[in-house]
Amino acid sequence: MQYSPQPIARDIVLIGGGHSHVGVLKRFGMTPEPGVRLTLICSDMHTPYSGMLPGYVSGHYSYDDAHIDLSRLAVFAGARLFRDDVIGIDRANARVICRNRPPVPYDRLSINIGSTPQLDGVPGAAEFATPVKPITRFNTRWLELLAKVQQWEQSVLRIAVVGAGAGGVELVLSMQYRLTQELAARGRSAALLEFHLLSAGDAILPTHNNRVRTKFAAVLAERGVLVHVNAEVTRVTAGQLHCRSGAVHAVDEVMWVTQAGGASWLQGTGLARNAGGFVMVNDHLQTLTDPHIFAAGDIAAMQNFPLEKAGVFAVRMGLPLADNLRLSVRGQSLRAYRPQSKWLALISTGDRYAVASRGSLGFWGAWVWRWKDQIDRRFMDKFATFPAMPAAGPGPGQQAASQLALSSDESLQAISAIAMRCGGCGAKVGATVLSRALGQLNVLQRDDVLIGLHDPDDAAVVRVPPGKALVHSVDFFRAFVDDPYLFGKVAANHALGDIFAMGGDPQTATAIATVPPGLEAKVEDLLFQMMTGAVEVLNDAGCALVGGHTGEGRELALGFAINGLIDEKLAGVTRKGGMQPGDVLLLTKPIGTGTLFAAHARLGAKGRWIDAALQSMVVSNRLGAQCLREFGATACTDLTGFGLLGHLVEMTKPSGVDAQIALSALPILDGAVETVAAGIVSSLQPANVRLRRALRNPEAFVGHPHYPLLFDPQTAGGLLASVPAHKAQACVLALQALGYCHTAIIGRIVAQGDAIESIVLMDDGV
Repeated sequence: MQYSPQPIARDIVLIGGGHSHVGVLKRFGMTPEPGVRLTLICSDMHTPYSGMLPGYVSGHYSYDDAHIDLSRLAVFAGARLFRDDVIGIDRANARVICRNRPPVPYDRLSINIGSTPQLDGVPGAAEFATPVKPITRFNTRWLELLAKVQQWEQSVLRIAVVGAGAGGVELVLSMQYRLTQELAARGRSAALLEFHLLSAGDAILPTHNNRVRTKFAAVLAERGVLVHVNAEVTRVTAGQLHCRSGAVHAVDEVMWVTQAGGASWLQGTGLARNAGGFVMVNDHLQTLTDPHIFAAGDIAAMQNFPLEKAGVFAVRMGLPLADNLRLSVRGQSLRAYRPQSKWLALISTGDRYAVASRGSLGFWGAWVWRWKDQIDRRFMDKFATFPAMPAAGPGPGQQAASQLALSSDESLQAISAIAMRCGGCGAKVGATVLSRALGQLNVLQRDDVLIGLHDPDDAAVVRVPPGKALVHSVDFFRAFVDDPYLFGKVAANHALGDIFAMGGDPQTATAIATVPPGLEAKVEDLLFQMMTGAVEVLNDAGCALVGGHTGEGRELALGFAINGLIDEKLAGVTRKGGMQPGDVLLLTKPIGTGTLFAAHARLGAKGRWIDAALQSMVVSNRLGAQCLREFGATACTDLTGFGLLGHLVEMTKPSGVDAQIALSALPILDGAVETVAAGIVSSLQPANVRLRRALRNPEAFVGHPHYPLLFDPQTAGGLLASVPAHKAQACVLALQALGYCHTAIIGRIVAQGDAIESIVLMDDGV
């Protein structure tokens, strides 16, 4: 995470990771605005660059070549990245409504979500056709089609593209090239494939000149693509496209590249839109309805400059949008954006050949594709290679913060937040802010909590049921992601892990949180977002939040003291010291969080790696611990900061046994092998490496790619348990069925030998 010496005074929220918003993020990363926080809300960690998608389909580019990593870009920009779907805007309260998280407040808002295929107007299209947007859905279907064709040996497979603009023409030619190449590589005939391109009008490429249309007509004919003009599709059924003319075309696969419009959720925002559902904006890219809301790219319709939906405009809008967002929060006059009247379109034919189109001009050749390739790669490099930025100093930042348009009350709050805090009151957050934030939480109510969170007393009072004993645990750490809601979930999961591992039932939690000082509204929302995520996890575990302490500090941090209930005679308690020779060692989650998040902070991790790690970290160990007990687990612990080796040593010593670990069997988070091989490790790893003295044969495996991950500290890691060998396979299957899909047998327990070292490494053989 990046921390600003300035209190956050204004929030700019960006909805969507389109071409305009990546430009905004890059510009703010190069020149931060003191006191301003950017938050990007989007459903994916990677955003495609439209100029390279045809080349990706053709096989000329990898997925990473053609996609901008929003996670890395957000880290560079010092922006928060919230992965979620936006479903509305509460303009009265200036909040973005998301599908799966609390509302996100904004001071300025920008929308760059592209266009959305309008399939509802064509019966059957939503069921039987695949729209090219969102790209994530299209990519999934494309990969399925690619795999299908690679195995295809039957009758002719008919593939149709509906829509004959530049996007449709590029797509059909790129698919035709790639799929026929795949068949040829397997010694099969291209005659197994049949391609159709359907145009609702009387020509293809209706917005381009006749010379360009004639060239593409020749290319399509040469490549065997069947072009159907005046073929407006009015209905789609299984295996058939029905046209207004009465023609019916038999097809097996349908890609939809037409009839795009604005997202349906925009209807409820009250923002002015045109007939296509696109948001109307002025020359400053402000919406006509609300000067605090901006829009750019395909989703925007300029009032004074009707524009074609072309990626060039979305890219060009990035700079003026960034400048106007900055000027707007400063309260300064905005600058007008004047789009170009003509632009150069470079349209690929799929086979490293391209056609250039501009006004009445048209020319083509392999050299045009090479030119296009250079342009596209230069553009992508801007978002893959970042300059080292100097740390912001408090002096210049404090002066620059005065540029923001603040009310007198906000200015006083900002001055107070910047000033040295005395700490004499424990650096507590103000009572009003705290009570407002906590008052919004939906905390679980338990009958055994006699005095709890919302009572005006100094401490909670909790009843211990007869026959039960208390099990206590505490965890606390600083935020390692910029999403406070997600961080709250991970922190609560991490704290509950010890209770679950021992077989306890969580009863109550007491929180301790540290939040950076700032304007009251910003601190309140930060607390609310973080504690909402935590309370959702606690409630799901049946654990009541009964109190806590919140103080100010430079970094966001959260921890919990958890009380759980166990049988007072310790019946059913799973401890670390119960391992038996012959047991099999299971691990329920992949490892690698330490190196991945160290790399994330250094722009060295791909967004999808971080996303997968977070998805693993928010999976509760509750059901896994129950399952392990049902299969007779003899010992269990949850993986945290000591790493796999450290926790295994804690289990073998009190058990009086040795253990064998198969390095190749370890479940590893995507990307962890790459980041640790690059020498990127957690700050806690060096301390964990000292435990290598517990290894009997480290010299034989020090070069194994999984070896350094033995020492990788985990956050909200999985359960490490020993299970009787005859139950192990059934236990693995049961755990996988419960959602612990990476559960693996990683070793076995053997009788204690004469050697001091208790852990023996193997490559395989479990």
